[in-house]
Amino acid sequence: MTNYDFEDSIGFWLAVTHQAYTRRLESTLAPHGITYRQAQVLGYLALEGPLFQADLAAKMLIEPPSLVGVIDRMEAAELIERQPCPDDRRKKMIHPLPGSNQVWKKVTRCAKNLRTEASEGLSDREQATLKRLLKKVRDNVA
Repeated sequence: MTNYDFEDSIGFWLAVTHQAYTRRLESTLAPHGITYRQAQVLGYLALEGPLFQADLAAKMLIEPPSLVGVIDRMEAAELIERQPCPDDRRKKMIHPLPGSNQVWKKVTRCAKNLRTEASEGLSDREQATLKRLLKKVRDNVA
């Protein structure tokens, strides 16, 4: 195996930081009976409004069949509903239901608490710099 300079790799630090952040969010959501994937679904619906199931899976970086179980459970819990697309009945549009509001409030509370925890020891200026630099990296690779 060839040597790789992990310590100098932006990709490495982005990946391990994302993994740690995700694991921490999962453990914070779990006592509320919310999974990370459910939080993602609600987050994308809050951010963008109703989405086609395939588009939602793409945003979540998972294969559409992997999303089906999450959607099934959320639909059974009356958090979301699938509606057929009028132009193509094979496509399903995911809509939030009123019951998702309480769950979304718990998700945002957990996320805000984690944001505070993650930024502990960072000044407002450092936080602004971090966001600016991350946006620059994102734009460079987008």
